[in-house]
Amino acid sequence: MNQHVSLIGAPTDIGAGSRGASMGPEALRVANLAQVLYNQGLNVLDRGNLSGPSNPWQPPVDGYRHLAEVVAWNQAVHDAVYAELAQHRLPILLGGDHCLGLGSISAVARHCREVGKKLRVLWLDAHADFNTNTLTPSGNIHGMPVACLCGFGPAELISIGGQVPAINPKWVRQIGIRSVDAGEKRLVHEAGLEVFDMRFIDEMGMRAAMELALALVDANTHLHVSFDVDFLDPDIAPGVGTTVRGGPTYREAQLCMEMIADTGRLASLDVMELNPAFDVRNRTAEVAVDLMESLFGKSTLMRKK
Repeated sequence: MNQHVSLIGAPTDIGAGSRGASMGPEALRVANLAQVLYNQGLNVLDRGNLSGPSNPWQPPVDGYRHLAEVVAWNQAVHDAVYAELAQHRLPILLGGDHCLGLGSISAVARHCREVGKKLRVLWLDAHADFNTNTLTPSGNIHGMPVACLCGFGPAELISIGGQVPAINPKWVRQIGIRSVDAGEKRLVHEAGLEVFDMRFIDEMGMRAAMELALALVDANTHLHVSFDVDFLDPDIAPGVGTTVRGGPTYREAQLCMEMIADTGRLASLDVMELNPAFDVRNRTAEVAVDLMESLFGKSTLMRKK
C-alpha cells in the first residue's frame, strides 16, 4: 500500500437532503485523523478544503436538485483526486455528501485507464445510490452517484472523468445495503451490480461477504473504497442525515476494514456523509477515524503479510 496519503476536504452538502455534511471534514480533523494515520507510519499531507458553490437549498428541477452546483463540486473533486494519484499519493476524500463519490471515482477510473490497472470499487453504504432523475423520490443527487458513474445520468455529470460510462458496473461491490427505492431495485438488477446486502451479511457473515467482494483483487488492481458513514448501524454512528437501522455492528465493520487492509491494495478512499449536526459529541467521527485506522493496517496482533 502507498505510504503517502493526502487528505482532501470537500465541505459541501450540495447533494444531500439535509444540511450539515459540509461540516464533516472538520469533524474528522477534530477526531485527530491526520495524527492517527501518522501513527500508522504514513506520510500524511492535509491539502485543506476544496471550495465550490454554496448550497442554494432549492427544489429539484427535472428530477435533479442543485445540478449545476453538484457538477462544479464534482469537477473540483475530480481534479484534486486525479492530481494526487498523478503524484503517486493515496487520496482520502473527506466528505461532504456522497454525490462527490462521482468526482472521486471518475478520477480514479481515469487514472486506472492511463496506467493500465484494473479498478475494483467497494461501496460501503446503507443505500445503493443507483437512482436516476425519473426514479428518485427526492431529486437529491447523493442518491445517484453509482448510477451516474455507470452512465445513467445527465451529460454534464456523467462525462466528468472524460469517458462515458466512467466505470463498468461489474467493477463495483456494494456492501451493507439495506435501503433501495422501488424503481432503483430494478435498475440495480438490470445493471448487474454485485450487492452484499444486510440479509446476505446476516446469513453468511461479513467474512464471506468480504471474501467474495475482494475475490480476484491482485497486484494489478487499484482498490477504491467509498465509505458512507451511514453504512454503520446508527446505534454506533448517529451522525448521518440518512440513518437506516440494522447496519453492520462495530465488530463487523472492523472485520470489513481489516480484510480490506489485508489485501494491501487500497489505493484511494472516500469517507462520506458524516454530519456533525446529527452527532453526539463527535462520536461518529471518532468511530470513522477508528475504522480508517484499521483500514490502514492497525491490528490487535502482528500478522503475517
